[in-house]
Amino acid sequence: MDDPVGIQAIPPLGRDGGRAEPYLTGDVAAAPYGSTLPRLRDHLVRLSCRVMAGLWRAMGLRHAAGMLRHYAGGTGLPYRADAASLMAVPAAQEAVAEQLARWRAEALQRWAEEGRGEKIYRADSGWRSLVIDRAASLDWWLALRGLSYRLAGTAHVGSDGTVTVDHRFQVHKSWNFDHGEAEYGIPFSPFARLHEAGIAREYEVIGEVDGLSFTRPVPGAAAGRRAADPAPTVRSPSHPS
Repeated sequence: MDDPVGIQAIPPLGRDGGRAEPYLTGDVAAAPYGSTLPRLRDHLVRLSCRVMAGLWRAMGLRHAAGMLRHYAGGTGLPYRADAASLMAVPAAQEAVAEQLARWRAEALQRWAEEGRGEKIYRADSGWRSLVIDRAASLDWWLALRGLSYRLAGTAHVGSDGTVTVDHRFQVHKSWNFDHGEAEYGIPFSPFARLHEAGIAREYEVIGEVDGLSFTRPVPGAAAGRRAADPAPTVRSPSHPS
């Protein structure tokens, strides 16, 4: 791809602190898929997953239901999460707002150091961890609890200092049950065994929203009034994952 302004050769805004890959330590099963023979109890646990997924769906917990059903389905194929919906979770909103504010500050600093004028900078948060609060969204907490997210795009600084960031929001999760963990008093080990017995399968959760845009005017343009940074808007139809 042509790069007439050479922005690919310049380190991106906001990259410090982010990971190159979305994977986290421990994102693998205790034993390989299908490494042990299934027992009658394993089949009963798998049946309980399907029943629970149906109950969650009836309760309106559609994201949690879909991911549990996908695990019990055993295909191991990637699962596309509704990243646009996930962006509405308070923890995600705060993380996105923090990164956008950082990009804007770094873009304005470079812009001032480089003699102002119109400038374009790459921006990339790298992969970062995000923890979902159960009280904020029971559905997404049951579905993911935690995940990795990334923002990437370009920041355009106008000659007057107005910053416009065009970007996308990506999510990733290695979906599994960890031996030794539990929630609501229910141990995860029997569910983790389903993968090892080959009757359910871990998978990758992926998702992306593209066409996001964030604009802030030159500092001081609002006569000293400091408003909170708005949430990014979608300039074109999003692609829920």
